[in-house]
Parts: sequence; C-alpha cells; structure tokens
Amino acid sequence: MTRRYRFDSYTAMRERKAPAMPTEIKQGIVKAFDAGTYKATVQITGSLAVWLTGVPVARDIASGEMTAGRRCAVIFFEPGNPQDAVLTAVWT
Repeated sequence: MTRRYRFDSYTAMRERKAPAMPTEIKQGIVKAFDAGTYKATVQITGSLAVWLTGVPVARDIASGEMTAGRRCAVIFFEPGNPQDAVLTAVWT
C-alpha cells in the first residue's frame, strides 16, 4: 500500500510549519481564584501596581491548591497581550 502525502518530502512538510510565537514565563503571586470559572487574579512579581484578572488556570491544578498568597508560574503566549496567558503551576 502506497501512502500519498500533500508534500513531496518530510523536509518540505516541516518547512511549511507556522513560525513559532514568542512566549514568556513569568512568576507571580495568586491574589484570588474563582473556582466556578477556573480563573485567577495574579500579581506579577516585581510589579506592585499591575494585577492581571481573569487569567485562565490549568485544569490539572486542584482548586484547593489555588489559595491567595501562593507563588505561581504564568505563561504568556503573546508577551504584549496579558489576556493570552495561562497559569500553569503553583508552589509555596
């Protein structure tokens, strides 16, 4: 059985991938968590005035772990757009 691909070779297929978007991982502090929407309010470390609201939280983090004051990791998929972020880890 012969397989047919849209591309002439595997290399051609890899070269047609979309360019990678720049991402940033920043550390923050959980200020509030809404278990109903699974979104958090986060203060980014080093920024006293800026709190991000409505940051989606990864569903593999138990809601009991999302207590105010815990440190967290936030991934920004578009560094200039804080609405395009997700909280991925918490620790004490």
